Amino acid sequence: MDEQTVIPMISYEDGIAALEWLVKAFGFRERSRICDPTGRLMHGELEAGGGLVMLASPTPDYQSPKRHRESCDSAKKWSAAPWIIDGVLVYVDDLDMHFARAKASGATILSEIENGPPGRRYRAEDLEGHRWFFFERASGAA
Repeated sequence: MDEQTVIPMISYEDGIAALEWLVKAFGFRERSRICDPTGRLMHGELEAGGGLVMLASPTPDYQSPKRHRESCDSAKKWSAAPWIIDGVLVYVDDLDMHFARAKASGATILSEIENGPPGRRYRAEDLEGHRWFFFERASGAA
């Protein structure tokens, strides 16, 4: 993997479940998993679309976006839009296959596959409400 100079760091209430779900649903590859003595994820690394994403469960008090909007009207309102509010963009080689895998694994699909500038794409939320934007890699792109 080439050196990556920007690395997303995402918090999850249940980091282990999130790590395993992201591998299953989005096809990421687990690179590292460090847990504390209670089994809580202190640091995890996933290879995603040629890049690295880090994740962890920071404290028992952390609330995921999904849980936060259950008790916050403002968060519920801004999350009603299917756009990526805070999220991660990932390029994939086969968007149709990726979309089918994510949908079958229970991802919340925010938009079906769309065509048009700047490329084919879809939006999804993971099991804790973090938003992901998947673009099909252009033919011949590395």
